[in-house]
Amino acid sequence: MIHKFDAIVVGAGGAGLRCALELTEQNYNVAVVSKLYPVRSHTGAAQGGIGAALGSEEEDHPEWHMFDTVKGSDYLGDQDAIEILANEAVEAVMELEHFGLPFNRTKEGKIAQRPFGGHTRAFGEAPVKRACYAADRTGHMILHTLFEQCVKNKVRFFNEFYVLDLILKDDVCFGVIAYELATGELHVFQSKVVFLGTGGYGRVFSITSNAHALTGDGMAIAFRRGLPLEDMEFVQFHPTGLRKLGILVSEAARGEGGILRNREDLDNIGTGKDGFMAAVAPTVKDLAPRDMVSRAIYNEIKAGRGIMGTGDTGSDYIYLDLVHLGAKVINEKLPDISHFARKYLAVEPIKEPIPVQPTAHYAMGGLPTDNDGRVLKDAAANPVEGLYAAGEVACVSVHGANRLGTNSLVDIVVFGRRAARDMSRYLKDAEFEEIDADPEAFVAGEIDRLKNGSGNEKVADLRKEMQSVMMSKSGVYRTEENLEEARKTVLELRRRYQQVSVKDSSLYFNTELVEAIELGHLLDVAWTIAESALQRTESRGAHSRVDYPDRDDKQWLKHTFIRKLGDDKVEFDYKPVVITKFQPKPRVY
Repeated sequence: MIHKFDAIVVGAGGAGLRCALELTEQNYNVAVVSKLYPVRSHTGAAQGGIGAALGSEEEDHPEWHMFDTVKGSDYLGDQDAIEILANEAVEAVMELEHFGLPFNRTKEGKIAQRPFGGHTRAFGEAPVKRACYAADRTGHMILHTLFEQCVKNKVRFFNEFYVLDLILKDDVCFGVIAYELATGELHVFQSKVVFLGTGGYGRVFSITSNAHALTGDGMAIAFRRGLPLEDMEFVQFHPTGLRKLGILVSEAARGEGGILRNREDLDNIGTGKDGFMAAVAPTVKDLAPRDMVSRAIYNEIKAGRGIMGTGDTGSDYIYLDLVHLGAKVINEKLPDISHFARKYLAVEPIKEPIPVQPTAHYAMGGLPTDNDGRVLKDAAANPVEGLYAAGEVACVSVHGANRLGTNSLVDIVVFGRRAARDMSRYLKDAEFEEIDADPEAFVAGEIDRLKNGSGNEKVADLRKEMQSVMMSKSGVYRTEENLEEARKTVLELRRRYQQVSVKDSSLYFNTELVEAIELGHLLDVAWTIAESALQRTESRGAHSRVDYPDRDDKQWLKHTFIRKLGDDKVEFDYKPVVITKFQPKPRVY
């Protein structure tokens, strides 16, 4: 079946919906193609806030926001893009308010703001209230607000259509191929321009805050088509996931005054006294950037100061103490967090601390794009005509080596809108082009192989092995030996994946088939992470090499581009970091 639209938006999270909304304002015929119903998209899991220098509660400026983002990125973020992010964040948040987003309010009726990790006033002087929030459901509110606006503007939605390939010809994109979950049919979506907003890949790891649907789809299908991925070695581990489960406990908890405690600090639970982070980051304490806090937690555990005292970073944990905040703050400003603690761990946060451990959370790398969302085909910044991306699937790069909390939500609305505006420019001269007679042939062949193969490999077994090795060998701390083991294991799993066969022959909602396809995407992404991490012989942001503990600006102040050459070979290229206002300095908080 063939569908024709001016623009195809793949993914119905915040980036995709903001892009689609902007395009319909320009009267283009737009379809949003998503493997989930829109309000199930992972934007809805973002809890704590969206950063913007509104100055609602204290003095703040976009330049301060820019500085914090540059510093938080460990100086790997491109400063031209970061300046756009900080400047346009203010307008983007006001726009969301006008769309009807129910932000928390100050007594004066302004949008309420609270502190968040790595955000400061006066270029690092002290924490600042910059996170605009709707309790601890900010992403949920953004997602619903944008979806409602898209429905109002009559955006066409193809829900539960899983995009599996791009239609590319001579480095120009003319559409996508999608698998309809309800019927098992393949659909050709032909268009003049395509936008990818498919999110991240947290399910590469065994402990993650990401939903099961986050399997790196957009990155993998582009990588298979010969397009490069950028900075894949940088994977953020959020310091506070619920123990064993990885379910996110938002930074908002520490923004409201939550304190991390080790086994030597149990007598201070409920007192509000400083915990171990005061020695790590004396100025911002528990609100240090996420990479620093995650490493600090691992260091406490390895030193035997985890709650169990085992020294095992895989099973031990520390406490997040909210008791001193009181029932009113916990129930009114952190309702989802407190609900998760009660439901999943049987912990009452009003009376007792919450067991937490670092959890794989966010991909700083992804499809390289310019500041207008155009996907780049090489490190020389040449674009793929007709292909755009924004959000976690993309790398613009505003997050560099480490993303600050609240900046993911800023990213999706700022660059989702910017991409749509450039797509509008592109559409003025674009025409429908002839495509191959059978553009879905590659996808049909892959599905046929999975459904009719005779191999005995099981998806669940391969996935578990991949997640285990990536968590243990390519997690918060890395070494050459561990990364080589991860790389070797992933390559072997990719070979074994060719022997996967799906036993379910049904056409309708064949979840076994979908999970098999997702595993293929995850394995490709895991491969790029291990290969890229092996290349970068330094420690920067979320990439922490025990064998190369120092940041090396002379050798590594550049972006990594990885491209597939064959079944088990890749090549690398590099792109300089854009530096405008702030020269690299040591990160001290």
